[in-house]
Amino acid sequence: VCRITNSKTMKTAAICLSLVGAAAAFAPAPTQRMSTQVSLGLDDIGGSSAPLPNFDPLGLATWGSDETLLWFRAAELKHGRVAMVATTGYLFNAAGFHFPGMLSSDISFESLSTMSPPDAWAAVPTAGKAQILATVFAAELITEGYQGTHYMKGGDLPTMVFPKIDFSGVSEVTMARKRTSELNNGRLAQIAILSFISAHYIPGSVPALANNAAF
Repeated sequence: VCRITNSKTMKTAAICLSLVGAAAAFAPAPTQRMSTQVSLGLDDIGGSSAPLPNFDPLGLATWGSDETLLWFRAAELKHGRVAMVATTGYLFNAAGFHFPGMLSSDISFESLSTMSPPDAWAAVPTAGKAQILATVFAAELITEGYQGTHYMKGGDLPTMVFPKIDFSGVSEVTMARKRTSELNNGRLAQIAILSFISAHYIPGSVPALANNAAF
């Protein structure tokens, strides 16, 4: 009887151990919690310059993690580039310059140059707007760096899509100065394009642009 009891006990223990092993095989692997502590600072990502070095009155640089700070920098960089293109295009159109030929079968570039930039955009056919937005979307995917290491994971910050510029022969000191210049120009361009839009939709909101037909 004792042998039978011991045999049953050993079988029961073996079954229990096998079930525990099977459960462990399907249990989720322990995950390492990502640290939300910020170790990077504004001095580590560049872009600080006179007359307001490391200007961050809202303390945005301390929000979230290092990845958050790098995302903020990439967003500032891309918004600055878009704003520089927008400001240049606005002034180009406002000055009366235009491309030759037709934008569509019934709209010429010359006719658009006689309008204010917001009115010219409104006159662009829906298909044209869709093509522009699709191009912007493609450029966004390319600059996000999905082809390699993402900038939030230590990769390079978004680069220019077109034209592609080779900076391999430029010294690090010169590159640092160029990066700071690009950021500062982008910051100024963001202020400029917002001023242009405000002057158009809210007359008198920008005294320097008041009574100017281009705005």
